[in-house]
Amino acid sequence: MALDLPKAIDMHCHLGMSLLLAPEVDLQQRTGRVRHLLDCDATTPGCDLDLDVYINRNFSDEALDALWWGSAAQGLWGSASAKTQTIPNLLHEMDACGIERASIMPIAFDLPFGDDLTERWIKAINLAGARQRLILGCSVHPQDPARFSRLQAYADAGARIIKFHPTMQRAYPDSNAMMELYEACARLGLIVFFHCGRAGIEPELTHRYALPRHYEAALKTYPKLQFVLGHSGARDVAEALPLAQRYDNVWLDMHGQGVTTLNDMLARTGGERMLFGSDWPFYHVAASLAKLLIITEDRPDRRYALLRGNAERLLSLSQVQPQGVIGAR
Repeated sequence: MALDLPKAIDMHCHLGMSLLLAPEVDLQQRTGRVRHLLDCDATTPGCDLDLDVYINRNFSDEALDALWWGSAAQGLWGSASAKTQTIPNLLHEMDACGIERASIMPIAFDLPFGDDLTERWIKAINLAGARQRLILGCSVHPQDPARFSRLQAYADAGARIIKFHPTMQRAYPDSNAMMELYEACARLGLIVFFHCGRAGIEPELTHRYALPRHYEAALKTYPKLQFVLGHSGARDVAEALPLAQRYDNVWLDMHGQGVTTLNDMLARTGGERMLFGSDWPFYHVAASLAKLLIITEDRPDRRYALLRGNAERLLSLSQVQPQGVIGAR
């Protein structure tokens, strides 16, 4: 990069998904251009990317329909886009954007088969020899009878962070099943990363699970457990931001928010617990990086904190001590 920037830590990434009947994605494959799930460069001419709106508002109804069909393909016949969302391609994009490390977070969907993204992604990262750059994440479903033993195994394998997605997992964050999982996460030293708020592209019937008011019981009950609110509450940022102001164990993933909102978040929190995240491969890393650079112009101390300092501090709070490695070569 032309700018002299500290190397960043991206706390919000995924890999290409294949579930149910879809053929497994070769996560070691280096391909040409990455096909992001929502991508302003996917058409000719490309779309204009407005950095001051919630990011998915940049995309047409046709693009959002294609995202829905792409999600279906990930579980049935296989996704052409997912085939490009591989470890070498992510590392290449990270290098191009000055990203040193990225947190890789699968999601457990409670499907009857083919629902083992955590195991497959950990094995793939180990096979690629990428543990120094890709931070292991995991996920369990709150209705999985084996959820506690899985959680222990993932922590033993070196997972540092766990992803819960209330809308996709159809689980309220303050349900009894979820509260029991937080207790296990606290014992294992895992960081809890939530999808938080309504993004506006998920089925409307799932919106109720992600309303910010359902997160407060967890934040209050487990003050030593570190929680990240993904997307800073997405389109419900006005309700999510006060949670980070009330509780010292709450961190804000910046992904998705527009420049004006990010400036407001920075002013109200001092940026102490704001984290850089790209939500790759939904979007290009540069889309989120550009906004961070805009809001920290002439503020090098805050720029360093948001690019990597806060993430380093959060990761230092994780106490997981790996006992073994899933899929070590």
